[in-house]
Amino acid sequence: MTTKSGSFELPQLLSNIKGPEDVKALPDDQLEDLCEEIRHTLIHSLARTGGHLGPNLGVVELTVALHRVFDSPEDKFLFDVSHQGYVHKMLTGRADTIDTIRTPGGLNGFLLRTESKHDCYGAGHAGTALSAALGMASARDLKGDDNNVVAVAGDAAFTCGPTLEALNNIEHTTKRFIVVLNDNEWSIDRNVGALAKYFNALQTHPMFSSVRHKAAEFVGKIGGDTVRKFAHKVERNTKNLLLPSVLFEKFGLHYYGPIDGHDLPLLIRTFEHLKTQDQPVILHIITEKGRGYKPALDNPGKFHGLGTYKIADGSTAAADNPTYSELYGRAVTDFAKKDESITAITAAMPGGTKLDIFKKEIPERYFDVGIAEEHAALFACGHATQGLRPFLTIYSTFMQRAIDMIIHDIALQNLPVRMCMDRGGLSGDDGPTHHGLFDIAYLRAIPGLIHMQAKDEDEFIDMLWTMANHDDGPTAIRYPRGAGIGTKPKAKPALLEIGKGEVIQDGDDIAIISLGHMYEVALEAKEKLEALGHSVALINPRFIKPLDAELIRTYAQKCKVVITMEDHVLHNGFGASVLELLSDSSITTPVERIGWPDQFIEHGKVDQLREQHGMTADNAVKLVTGHLNLIS
Repeated sequence: MTTKSGSFELPQLLSNIKGPEDVKALPDDQLEDLCEEIRHTLIHSLARTGGHLGPNLGVVELTVALHRVFDSPEDKFLFDVSHQGYVHKMLTGRADTIDTIRTPGGLNGFLLRTESKHDCYGAGHAGTALSAALGMASARDLKGDDNNVVAVAGDAAFTCGPTLEALNNIEHTTKRFIVVLNDNEWSIDRNVGALAKYFNALQTHPMFSSVRHKAAEFVGKIGGDTVRKFAHKVERNTKNLLLPSVLFEKFGLHYYGPIDGHDLPLLIRTFEHLKTQDQPVILHIITEKGRGYKPALDNPGKFHGLGTYKIADGSTAAADNPTYSELYGRAVTDFAKKDESITAITAAMPGGTKLDIFKKEIPERYFDVGIAEEHAALFACGHATQGLRPFLTIYSTFMQRAIDMIIHDIALQNLPVRMCMDRGGLSGDDGPTHHGLFDIAYLRAIPGLIHMQAKDEDEFIDMLWTMANHDDGPTAIRYPRGAGIGTKPKAKPALLEIGKGEVIQDGDDIAIISLGHMYEVALEAKEKLEALGHSVALINPRFIKPLDAELIRTYAQKCKVVITMEDHVLHNGFGASVLELLSDSSITTPVERIGWPDQFIEHGKVDQLREQHGMTADNAVKLVTGHLNLIS
């Protein structure tokens, strides 16, 4: 028996879960069936919408156990990043809309405080859960409340600076605090670094199987003395594996584990014990990312987050054109084969940035520092001081974390670090935590920094080549998620003159200054305006900083109206810099700006969001003709 969720049918048990109280009411012998129904629903629903399949398949038993033992929303669950929060959504009254996830008007792909009272903390970036949870525990203590606070963080989050900073403060902040270390060897790609090496050694050590077996033995026997003896036994048996109890107890957390994160009865019994503890604790669980779906198990990186796929084999449709990320990975790798000074640095994103191409072909000059953007920026500085040419490749939304290092270490020292910001612009289905709509604003005030964006794939490769050969200070480039317009790059890239734009078409009435991949919108607007009888100049600025001031002033003085277009917020964006330039030059030509408003943009399809917020050719025509009518 099933019930329908829109056009999607929910299995019987799941269809009756309207909130955590229904999870608690299920008989014990139906819990495993509920887990299987959740996995079935995830696999079939996300095939239609896309999403973070692998991470959620790995936390099914964990999430069911949390809701079986604790009382949300009084008890607080914080999921680091929260991309693994789909199961939590399903168990808190949102199962009947899970087929809307990441679609316009549907559920967000991450947790949102505005979406449900059970989402106590919104997230989207790694390393936030422990600090925020510790703040909640501290607030609870100050208010004299008695609820539980549970932070769930993957092993990759423990390579992240804020997580380590939070660990350093737990002992001195609260006596009741639960951390779940969800250890699956993966964040988006395989984890790297000393802690990842330790967790992997722990999983693969012969002692682990013995310890996990002993852990299962105490199910059904649980009692205070039994649990304490078991915990000490686990502690003794794992000390030769880099002393995990010592590692965490130095931070003031009592260590439990490792245990099988898919053994639901064991998880339930363990949480029942942990919630009675009057000391901070950490439970180390071992899980499989993608459990229950072979394609996701075989390719965890791909199924971390993806678009629609075929359920039978997990295959996805190939794009018509290579993505900007693919072009980037191939180009920088080819440059590095001819220039031994070029290095590639990323923060846990080799697959997303396509630096996995570089990693495969030039592994000795490829560096993945884990989820540690600040460290990545400083690491790149070190390379630059020693005559290397580092390409620091991080999504725009994550580069925000390194702003202090960009200002104080890269720019102030005028180091030739090449900052390459993937997903510069709207990131569609991922929503406000992942839209790259602020990098122009946070970079354009920095002295000496060169920032650019290409209108198409050919110019993109030219810009990368220009960056590779620019050793006098820092450079940055932003480029969008997905494929471009299909312009084939030249066989040999060209060096661009710094700070010089391109006149694509001359005109006398209207000057369209279109940045980057808004070029297609600009072309459409140009054609519509020309159809109305206007003479239109089309300018490709290329450089956000330094602006081609002479070119912009020339056309602002020549034309009756200027319109700028950018895939960025309008406040302190590219159009704002044009306004400042013309104001400083005492040029009073009207300027209209197309860009994103002063708000966080929701998730959805790019075309629909552009239409909703006026990022269209029709709106450009409307704004411009309004000025022309006033002038006439």
